[in-house]
Amino acid sequence: MGDIEELIKTVDYKDVLFYFAEISRVPRGSGHNGKISTYLVEFAKSHGLRYVKDAFENVIIYKPASPGYEGHTGVVLQGHMDMVCVAGEGVSHDFLNEPLSLFVDGDFIGARGTTLGGDDGIAVAYGLALLADGTAKHPALEVVITTDEETGMYGAKGLDASLISGRYMINADSEDEGVALVSCAGGLRATGKLMLVREEALGKVLSFRIFGLLGGHSGAEIHKYRTNAIYLMARLLFDLKKEQEFMLLNMEGGEKDNAIPASAQVSLLIPPDKEEEAVQAVSRLFEVYRRELCGGEPGMEFIFFKEDTGKWMRGDGKYAALCPETFGKFLFLLMQAPDGVQKMSHEIEGLVESSLNLGILSMSDKEAVFHFSVRSCVGSYKYFLRDKLCDLFCFAGAHCEADSDYPAWEYRKDSVLREKFTEVFSQFYGRKPQIKAIHAGLECGLICEKIPDMDIVSIGPDMRDIHTPKERLCVSSALRVYRFLEQLFAAL
Repeated sequence: MGDIEELIKTVDYKDVLFYFAEISRVPRGSGHNGKISTYLVEFAKSHGLRYVKDAFENVIIYKPASPGYEGHTGVVLQGHMDMVCVAGEGVSHDFLNEPLSLFVDGDFIGARGTTLGGDDGIAVAYGLALLADGTAKHPALEVVITTDEETGMYGAKGLDASLISGRYMINADSEDEGVALVSCAGGLRATGKLMLVREEALGKVLSFRIFGLLGGHSGAEIHKYRTNAIYLMARLLFDLKKEQEFMLLNMEGGEKDNAIPASAQVSLLIPPDKEEEAVQAVSRLFEVYRRELCGGEPGMEFIFFKEDTGKWMRGDGKYAALCPETFGKFLFLLMQAPDGVQKMSHEIEGLVESSLNLGILSMSDKEAVFHFSVRSCVGSYKYFLRDKLCDLFCFAGAHCEADSDYPAWEYRKDSVLREKFTEVFSQFYGRKPQIKAIHAGLECGLICEKIPDMDIVSIGPDMRDIHTPKERLCVSSALRVYRFLEQLFAAL
């Protein structure tokens, strides 16, 4: 494993890697934008550039057109400052206060034990490098860095369109070099809540965990049909109840509703004389799943562990476990809630049209909370999936409501920017780009809704396993994409 500082000294170009390392030292998890927003403002001040920081902590930094470009259509470089904060198994990291610990592995940058934040830190690094470069040629430039994209695109939703005058926009929030995105899905978040009725019971506590699944982005990687750890654990409970007596104390899994859960855990209350039998049954079921999923989830693991069950304890050595009726409703919801790809596009071959992901399940003394991410490039079907979830929860005597609704980015048949992009790309790479739509949500839909005549293309360097501790950013790709952006801006 190499050192990021050495990499910056030897291969960096126009300080792209320098700025990526700089912002990696600034805590910037979704919902906690203050420090990174302040950093961007201080950058603008130190470089004598006009800026706006709005009530949503979005930051827009303006740079005048280069000599000879004053009459050209203005260009916007856009990305988001927040990142998904996930630590690896057994890793303790304070995302509110601690910097990321970057390392270099060959041609890739990663973060020790945590997500890297390449999504979308690389866009911020590109913007800062371009703003700091006094030799770059470009029309009037606006670098727009939004907040809380990962949790509902709240920054883009609150963005004042009157602050943006450019009409060509490069969104740098994609993860495949050579691919130009020109359309994306819309989405929403749905939260289901089931009130829990508990009853006191005696028994032995048995806690176990499934972990090490691939997980991944619930939009960009949903078509890979990766196993959702929450649903796999629900299946284990469903199979176990056919042969073992138990009551449920607790179940939880997942960390972000827009990430496919890679782990889940439960605590069961077992009759004192059935503990060993239950251990054997659970172990046997896991081996069944391991064999079934070995081709797709090679890293899946399973452990028994001792959980602090004090919060479930009552007097006389009894525990507060879900009553049979409540457990039945809880398991019914998990077994019947839709998951993964729901519909493929009839218009674009290979494109997921609609999907649904249960990203987080949590449980308190009184309620279980289910966090879903719904995506679709067809608005009517997005709302059908929302209503389907709400109807399911209502049927089980629970409640579900939706928020964080954002529109799809529709394909623009006539795009001057796409044509220019293709021309410059072909000259730079010696081949044509792949023009694609994506199932993941981008802020482009919200910006087009606010500025209908905005012409947008979304690009980015090669990144892998985003939203997981395995996240990696390809160094050569990141620098090559920046060089391409220089030529594209100079041609606009």
